[in-house]
Amino acid sequence: MSSPVDERISDELEALKAILMDDFVVKKTEDGPDSIEYVVHPSTGDDVDQQFVCVTLEVRLVSGYPDVSPEVLLRNPRGLDDKVLKSIHTQIDKKLQDNLGQPVVYEVIELVRENLTRSNLPSGQCVICLFDFVEGDVFIKTQCYHYFHSYCLACHLKAGKNWYQDEMDRLPSWQQADTPKHQQTCPVCRCRLDLDFETLKSAPPPVDSINAPPFRLTAELKALQKKMAEILARQKAKGGVVGMGDNGPPPLTITSPSDNDGGSTSQDADKADALARAAAAEAAPGSPKAAPVYRGPYR
Repeated sequence: MSSPVDERISDELEALKAILMDDFVVKKTEDGPDSIEYVVHPSTGDDVDQQFVCVTLEVRLVSGYPDVSPEVLLRNPRGLDDKVLKSIHTQIDKKLQDNLGQPVVYEVIELVRENLTRSNLPSGQCVICLFDFVEGDVFIKTQCYHYFHSYCLACHLKAGKNWYQDEMDRLPSWQQADTPKHQQTCPVCRCRLDLDFETLKSAPPPVDSINAPPFRLTAELKALQKKMAEILARQKAKGGVVGMGDNGPPPLTITSPSDNDGGSTSQDADKADALARAAAAEAAPGSPKAAPVYRGPYR
């Protein structure tokens, strides 16, 4: 803002400091306040553990504010889908128009807080089971503000620990000692977690998974299966499928230049094999040539 600081802005900042204490951030330039940031949570009294959604509100004090509407951004939403965010933006635009000419930051904060209080249930799906969060579900909010059904997260953490143990069992003992211990991580952002597995495990499965109708093979799925089977058959015919019944890489075949020209026969191959074995047998003891010829697969 190039003009001197409006007294209305100074008074507004003093009021915000008195109400919000030190929880909001004022970014300043040489000309004065430039923007205000505040992390908005739903109203749950003093029970912070019941705050399942949040959003960072940024109000940019453009030149001419408050006679000109500020720019309002909603950043880092947690637990809010696009539909809820769009509704909040629409309400903010109306609030700015209705309060043009007077400080409006606190009004916008309270508007966002009211919406978060009404939407204080994670929207969208649990990324583990892909079922929505509905009334009656037991879910958890991680330290990184990601949401999972407690039952699903317990299954995920158990599978991760089992995989870790399987990998550890394959390592020699000297290498196991230098391997970091197993650490719980968030399935979304891989942040470190420190959760009580026994409590998570005791939670019931998602409500929608219990009430879901039994699986039925529809005509659409049958058609899809037939189409995928045809694609697989085409790929196998062209040698494009790897790992179907293979026990390992095929043996490495060493050929002579004549083989590349197409002039070799099975008798030539047998003769070359016999010569190789004879040369190995005649080699002096201790010589590298005395080692038996390896004819197995190269892995």
